[in-house]
This record gives sequence, C-alpha cells and structure tokens, in this order.
Amino acid sequence: MKRSLFLTLFLLSAALFLQSNAQRVQLPRIGVATSMGNDSLLKAAGFDYIEEGARKLFGPAVPDTAWQRTMARMEKMQLKIPSCNLFLPGTVRLIGPTANEQVILGYVDTLMQRARDAGVRIIVFGSAGSRQLENGQDPAEARLQLIAISRKMAAVAAKYDRIIAIENLNRTEDNFINTLAKVVDIVKAVDHPNFRITADIYHMKKEDEAPSVIAAAAPYLVHCHIAEKEGRRAPGSQPDDFVPYLAELKKAGYQGNITIECRWENMKEECRAALAFLRNQLQLAYR
Repeated sequence: MKRSLFLTLFLLSAALFLQSNAQRVQLPRIGVATSMGNDSLLKAAGFDYIEEGARKLFGPAVPDTAWQRTMARMEKMQLKIPSCNLFLPGTVRLIGPTANEQVILGYVDTLMQRARDAGVRIIVFGSAGSRQLENGQDPAEARLQLIAISRKMAAVAAKYDRIIAIENLNRTEDNFINTLAKVVDIVKAVDHPNFRITADIYHMKKEDEAPSVIAAAAPYLVHCHIAEKEGRRAPGSQPDDFVPYLAELKKAGYQGNITIECRWENMKEECRAALAFLRNQLQLAYR
C-alpha cells in the first residue's frame, strides 16, 4: 500500500516537473511576411506579428504624407510589425561599377530613421538585385566591396538603434551570397553589432545545406524565415520535416521570431493549418 502510494506520488511529481519544465521553454513567435492589410485575418488565426516590406513602408521614394498615413495605420493594427523584409531595390547597387556610396547611405539613413519611428527593429537584407554579381565581376573583389559597404550601412543602422540582418538566398535568386555559410563569412568580416543574420530555412533546403550550419551562425542569429522547399509553399503543404533545422535553433538558444515567407494559394484557408503544423514542429524540436 505504502509502496503503491509512493510510486503514485513519484509519478505525479515527475509529470508536474516535466510540465513545468516544458512551460519554461519559450518557443519562437511565429509571424507572416505579408501586407499589413491581412492584420485582422492573421490575428484571428493566432499569429504573433506581421513582417512587411521595408522599402514599401519606409523607402525614400515614399512621400512624407504617405509615410504619415502608414504610421497612423500601423498604430491601429492588432498585430505589430517587429521586422521588415525587402530592404533595397535593385536600382541601389551595393557592388560593381555603378555602386554609389552616397546614394546607398542616404537611402539607408532615411529608411532606418523611419523604421525607428515605427518601432521596427530588424530589417532583413536579402535584396538579390542589389548584391548579386554582374557579368564578369570578380567574386573576391565583390566580397570585399560588400563587406566595406555593409560595415557603413551597419553604422547608419546603429545611429537609429536598428539591426540589418543579412539572409541567405539560393542560387536561382542570387549568384553570390547563396548559402548560410557564406552569410556567416560576410557577417564575421563586417564585425559590427548592428549587422546580424537571418537564417532562411527555405533557402537552406533549396541548397541542400545541412542544419548544422545554423550552429556557426548562432552567435549572430537574430531572425529566421521558413517555407516548404517545393514551390515555396506554406509549412505543412507537402509536408516538409523542419525539425532538424528547428532543433539546431534550439541548440543555439534561439528565442527570436520565425516568419513564414511563402507563396499562399489561399491564405485565408491555409494559414491556420500552417500555424498549427509549424507550432507542432517547434514543440518536437524544443521540448
């Protein structure tokens, strides 16, 4: 009788301990890269935030009157916008003979000032059109040029307490910085606290890049993107197994955000299932 009671109490205590331990593990928040017009839909579906386009919201081409209207809309949103993608237009070249430092830094200054005013801290730096190699361009020379201008862009971001987070793309989009390993190399060389990393798991999968590369990115990792490898569809569409990549995030102590950056066939019909699938994968990886 006593032995049975002891065993019952032991098992109950163990279950409570495990439950408490699981509750202490903070899973990454999940958002969607989309228009702020989807605010109500995604709030109702249970998402945590929206990731908008930086140049669409904050770029110098946006008149002050339009910018003020955007600010007013953002203040009324149910979900916040902690990060933005789509940093630079292809017309603002960072490397090559047409790169103009004055134009680049002027663009970045305006964008970062507006991002600060809007409370958007992380600006994701994909922008393949700005950084990809032109015909005949020497990759080694381009690397040095990208490092130099990135360091100066980071200094502008620091002035406004913002972070530029360069992301890995894949070779169908970028013929230059197309693996997470290459991104780590650039960030190490830039060596600036306001120039960090977005790990894009979709692009890693497209390049058959091992999940273990995330460990090398860990000291600089501030953001994450995700989508299915085939067709860049929403998580759960195939479904892809993201657990090995998410487990590496957990090993890295990552507690930042994960943005679904995908091609929706019908966001209204797909978003709840995508969120449920990704949360389940995170629970498997983190707990």
